[in-house]
Amino acid sequence: MGMTVLIAGCGDLGTEAGLRFAASGHHVVGLRRSPEKLPAEIQGIRADLSVHVPELPADVDTVVVAVAADASTEEAYRAAYLNGVKNVLDALDRQSIQPGRILFVSSTAVYPDAAGAVVDEDTPTVPTRFSGKVLLEAEELLFARAGQSEASVLRLGGIYGPGRTRLIDQVRSGKATIPAQPKHTNRIHRDDAAAMIVHLALMEQQPEAVYLGVDDDAAEYGDVLRFLAKELKLPEPPVGPASDGGAGDKRCSNRRLRSTGFEFTYPTYREGYRAILAGEGVRHP
Repeated sequence: MGMTVLIAGCGDLGTEAGLRFAASGHHVVGLRRSPEKLPAEIQGIRADLSVHVPELPADVDTVVVAVAADASTEEAYRAAYLNGVKNVLDALDRQSIQPGRILFVSSTAVYPDAAGAVVDEDTPTVPTRFSGKVLLEAEELLFARAGQSEASVLRLGGIYGPGRTRLIDQVRSGKATIPAQPKHTNRIHRDDAAAMIVHLALMEQQPEAVYLGVDDDAAEYGDVLRFLAKELKLPEPPVGPASDGGAGDKRCSNRRLRSTGFEFTYPTYREGYRAILAGEGVRHP
């Protein structure tokens, strides 16, 4: 029998996950500020989770919190992630709804720079940037109120895919630079990230508390830029100050996720970026 899946924060990633839940025979309800933009397969409910406690369907079985900040500021992150998690949990409590699973989409930003070392779910979370600090607060709030028996966190790497073409755009415009000091980058295609959400929500065994959502290749950042330049038939970007904002150097492991039987459509950035450049995939509003 199909379940009722609530996606709190049904933007690009949430919509892709919602379409996959619907294709598997489940009733999908999406919360967002502009529900009229959602496809017909998802029942939209107007809600601004940064400021309001929403009214939820009484038969919710599974909750996915996939909110996103409007801007790269601490204020925007707190409004989206902390308020979003709190208001969803408040709504569940107010209506006495007890879902079987709650999955919060977080980020590998909760880990500090590891100087190229391997990072996994057991690595201490000591974020140094406001983004990681706020996300970790949201995770802790979820576990404190929902309990680790029913709540799980999926910490995604850098999402790319349809409409998320920042590196491609930088290489095309000539603004990309290869850092003089090699460093690793952890990426995940939007479609694989959505597939992970569905996989963890629907798998038979109870998910563990935390999973890292990254592909199989914690690639060296310069190698990704060189690959894109070659695919675009453009000159290799010059060496210079990091063009990615100076993100930390770590190699995230997806071993725990892989152990659940999850299979990637795009196991490395090569397959993923080639699909984007070939015009595959759909960008959601």
